[in-house]
Amino acid sequence: QKLSAHLAIELKDTAAIGDSMNDKSMLEIAGKSIAMGNARPEIKAICRDITLTNDQDGVELAIKRMMDAKQKI
Repeated sequence: QKLSAHLAIELKDTAAIGDSMNDKSMLEIAGKSIAMGNARPEIKAICRDITLTNDQDGVELAIKRMMDAKQKI
């Protein structure tokens, strides 16, 4: 939230990726919330998307998908 404000980026234009309860508040305020495949069920339930697990390079896949979607716009 502080970084978004510092960079003048609206929260609706941010993305967050997480897997545990300590990520919950970040995922709730981000414009795009992505749960790791190995995330707790409570985290998966609040996210818009789910990627692969951390062992399967889920963060890389999520970023690639976001970049591909942006290029198509």
